[in-house]
Amino acid sequence: MSRSDDVLKVHRLAHAGGSAALLEWLVSHLGGWVGVVDADGEHAQEHAHAPEAAVRGAAELGARGVRSAVLHGAGSATLLFALDGRRALAAVLEQPHHPDAPALLADAAVPLALVLRAEEAVRREERVRRAEARVREAVLHLLMNGGLSAAHQIAGTLGPSLPDPMRMYVVECPTGRRGEVARLCRELTGGRAWIVRCPVYVRHLIVLVPADPAVVSDGGDPLAGALVEVAPDCAVGVSGQMQLREAPAAYTQAFHALAVARGRDDRNARFGPGPELALAAHEAGARWAEALLAPLHAYEPRRPQDPDGRELRATAHAWLNFTSHATRLLKIHRNTLAARIRLVETLLGLDLARLADQAALSLALRLTPGERRGEGATAIAPAAPELDEVLRDPRLTDWARTHLGALSGPQAPPGARDTVRAWLAHGAQLVPAAAALGVSVPGARKRLTRIEALLERSLLQSPSARYDLWLAHRAEELAG
Repeated sequence: MSRSDDVLKVHRLAHAGGSAALLEWLVSHLGGWVGVVDADGEHAQEHAHAPEAAVRGAAELGARGVRSAVLHGAGSATLLFALDGRRALAAVLEQPHHPDAPALLADAAVPLALVLRAEEAVRREERVRRAEARVREAVLHLLMNGGLSAAHQIAGTLGPSLPDPMRMYVVECPTGRRGEVARLCRELTGGRAWIVRCPVYVRHLIVLVPADPAVVSDGGDPLAGALVEVAPDCAVGVSGQMQLREAPAAYTQAFHALAVARGRDDRNARFGPGPELALAAHEAGARWAEALLAPLHAYEPRRPQDPDGRELRATAHAWLNFTSHATRLLKIHRNTLAARIRLVETLLGLDLARLADQAALSLALRLTPGERRGEGATAIAPAAPELDEVLRDPRLTDWARTHLGALSGPQAPPGARDTVRAWLAHGAQLVPAAAALGVSVPGARKRLTRIEALLERSLLQSPSARYDLWLAHRAEELAG
């Protein structure tokens, strides 16, 4: 084979297979050991340990500032060619070595240096991409826990700025296509959308878009419709227009709308009409919520590395929304999550294995601000009401009847009320609820799926409307 053929082979390998393929071919063609060594003596490639002669030769090459060298040893020769200021291509070959080895290594040095720089650039780009994704997750976490000031500061370094007011979109993408759908979202919004890959559901994108009342018509959401038109295998749920401080409620709305969108031909839906529990219960339940959460807000850990009350509040909120999947959002081990939830139970005197206590904590978190520190239980009036007293308020009674009205309406499937009541009575667990109803588990799941479409709320996938449904049933019971 001529030298020109070898040069062509070297360039093809560098282009198609990268540095690893090129080095493997040089080894097979020349024999001995061939690799890349740092001029400071550290082996740069993921091979076995470099021969001492190659390490010593690369250090000598760097110290003398020369481009190539040959070192002779007992029965071997080390050929070195500088690739850049800190690395060298080295070959340790037995004597007599291939006569074309020096020319072949010299010809390989230039494309190898280029492909190594290209591979490093790709690795740096991937590190930057992962870092940006983590920062966007951090901004989302701050928004969900009331840290608006810090969220604005961090978001400003990446751009665009966080929209306020805004609409939140939850986009369900086919597996492996979140990057493509995120690009479509940026194009369709003119780069104004703040886009986060959901840390809990690997097929979801969370998109915050500046609210424009003129854009959303009664016929649907043009952005969601345009997104589904260019990516028809997606489904999109859209919240109402909300302030940025209401991001947790906006996410819940968009998630419930997504449950509806999956069953529609146009694959998109806006959050359905209906009163918000937090609005209906705010005046009657604010003191109760403050009293319930006072021990959590006042909690100071004994060790600085342990979570404080604010972190425990964020953990409780994530666990209520995503159960065991909260580990993905909080980036903690499942044992750490379990230990924090046990501490929350101890501080608040709750049993969070019970749906009733879960619902109470969920409501209390929604009725109190997210950022609190150092507020003790003594700051709360001793006459704070109990939850049942809050739920007896006429505004809560009206909310409950409106919330549950669809279950008895003309569009309701047969036995909708009984299905929901049995499901809630068994802790929103599908298996015992199915047994109580005398149907199979798939049959119970189908019933609840139909009820999801009726209520326009997610039931089977978290964040679920199970807490609001429990509270609505309890308010209705108390009203007699």
